[in-house]
Amino acid sequence: MTVTIKKVASRRDLRKFIKFPFSLYKDNPYWVPALTGDEFDTFNKKKNAAFEYCEADCFLAYKDGKLAGRVAAIINHQANKRWGAVARFGWLDFIEDEEVLRALIGAVEAFGKERGCTSLKGPWGFTDMDKEGSLVEGYDKLSSFTCLYNYPYYDTLLKKIGFEKDADWTQRIVYIPQETLPSYQYAPLIEKKFGVHAVTGKSMREMNKQYGMEIFHLYNESFAPLYEFAPLTDEQIRRYLQTYVPILDTDFISVVVNEEDKPVGFCFCVPTLSTAVKKSNGNLLPFGFIRILHALKHNDTLESLLIGVLPEYQGKGVSVLMFKQLHENCIKRGVTRMIMNPQLEENFKVQTLFEEFKTELYTVRRAYVKQI
Repeated sequence: MTVTIKKVASRRDLRKFIKFPFSLYKDNPYWVPALTGDEFDTFNKKKNAAFEYCEADCFLAYKDGKLAGRVAAIINHQANKRWGAVARFGWLDFIEDEEVLRALIGAVEAFGKERGCTSLKGPWGFTDMDKEGSLVEGYDKLSSFTCLYNYPYYDTLLKKIGFEKDADWTQRIVYIPQETLPSYQYAPLIEKKFGVHAVTGKSMREMNKQYGMEIFHLYNESFAPLYEFAPLTDEQIRRYLQTYVPILDTDFISVVVNEEDKPVGFCFCVPTLSTAVKKSNGNLLPFGFIRILHALKHNDTLESLLIGVLPEYQGKGVSVLMFKQLHENCIKRGVTRMIMNPQLEENFKVQTLFEEFKTELYTVRRAYVKQI
């Protein structure tokens, strides 16, 4: 029984690469597929602006003639200028077979060595806006549509072939109370003392036109110190705005600005699309689009996408203004809980923001490292 590796070299190969998880997780009730169209766009150099500073190859593993795994090998040259000579592995899925995993990782290792890399890290995507981190706790939880899902044997076999923990992200559920929180009483004082306020009365189109680019510049600045972060280019920002603005609802975003009307903090949430995407098997047609539209309008669960505050405004109550606005809208819309986006376990600044809320651990995700 031998394993062979094939580099993805055609659209037909790429379709096999994208569709492999659909068979691997066919009967798993917790796995949520990616949207197939989005996956094709991610690996299209004309549509993914990350290719301005990234290079990537995709590989398929076959065992006894049957498709048995996949992996993407990625180098983010912009990130490597700061964080070192790293070859990333992402889109890693494989049957429970050590030989298959070794062959897939071997392909990534060869890709990295050819380009002067000294370590492998992952699962990562091209940027921090892609899904990252292999699940190590929470296998019995429905996956967030913005996160990866995998079987428990991934962790076992990755460690067996020499990988170690590099970083963990925790994901928590925040329960939305019906009553106001004590900290909200300080909102008028915060606004007056620091000259800030939450934006209201604007449409999503107006918000995007006035603040869209600036918010992502704020994102770049506020996330800069975090693990392996690489800032987004303006072209990437424009494309992300094109992708996300159509599904954002002004009730579930909060932007805080200063006296110059410049964003100093933001929080983006969206009604969870996990069930809608799963029922549609990752396809928008024929009924996926309708299911997603319904989920966006009728949902008791949010997922947070991004939250950030400019460093010079951190610790000044900006989060109080954001949470007060979002909390009031959640009550109005019947939202009872929010699934947080994964937070680095050492990112205590974000974790302490939710001390007033009842929360519980949902999942833990891990990035691995191996020297080559």
